[in-house]
Parts: sequence; C-alpha cells; structure tokens
Amino acid sequence: MEYAFRSQTSPARRGALDRVAAVVRAVVEQTRYVSPVVDLALRVLVAYVFFRSGLTKIASWDTTVALFENEYAVPLLSPMLAAVLGTVAELTLPVLLALGLGTRFAALALFVFNIVAVLSYPDLGEVGLKDHQYWGLFMLVTLAHGPGPLSLDHLIKRAYARRN
Repeated sequence: MEYAFRSQTSPARRGALDRVAAVVRAVVEQTRYVSPVVDLALRVLVAYVFFRSGLTKIASWDTTVALFENEYAVPLLSPMLAAVLGTVAELTLPVLLALGLGTRFAALALFVFNIVAVLSYPDLGEVGLKDHQYWGLFMLVTLAHGPGPLSLDHLIKRAYARRN
C-alpha cells in the first residue's frame, strides 16, 4: 500500500513529505533530553508542596493537633496519631521523591496521603481541590513513568547492573 502511495506522489511532494518526517523525527529525538528534566520537575514540585506543609505542621505543633482534633476527619486514627503520621509522611516522603530514591513507593504513598487529605477536610474548596488534583496527577505520572534518569534510583540501578 505504501508503495502505491509513493508511486503516485510527485517527486517534489515526496521531498516535502520527507523533510516534514525528518523534522518530526528530530523533534521526537529532542524529547529524549527534555523528558528527564520534566520528570525531575514534577517530582520536585510535588515534594516542595508537601514538605512545606510538613514544616508548617511542626512550626506550631499545638495548632496542628488542634486541627486534627477539630477540622480534619481522618478515618480510623486518633487525632494525635493522624497528626504524627501525617507530619512524618510530609517530611520524609517528599525528600525521597525529590531525590528519586524509592520514587515509586514515595509517589504512591503521597498519592494515597493526598486522597486522604482531600477526603478528611470537607472545607477544602474548589481551588484547593484543583491543587490536590494536579498533585495527584503529577504523582500518577511518576508512578507510571518512573523517576527517570535524574534520580538516585536510576544511579543505583546502573551501578547494580554493572556489578552483575
């Protein structure tokens, strides 16, 4: 079928199609260099947001506990335990995510944490909900695509592969 198409196409048109195909191939090839930077940017953005939230929680622990007692309705956990676990999660998982160490685990844990945060705070509002949706989407990208070459996971994998 392709042969029949080519034989009916004028040489000038074939040349133009070949040039367009070459440009498309070059653009696709360049995404090979952009993709790792995008992977890293998504990880760092999500890590920054959650880490700052964790810092806010430890800055005023009494306020944090009061919020978990009065505002957040975390299921199955006491307010104190939810405050401690939430703060620990927001201070450790983003570091792992940004470094790209245990990346898929950190992204999955933060994804679940993000869902619990949305469900536990009924007064989130439309803008807050949209932010959480974006962060969830970014974590899903990391889960599906992996950390990329700009990560400790990638370096460890390469070092392990060289040994074996």
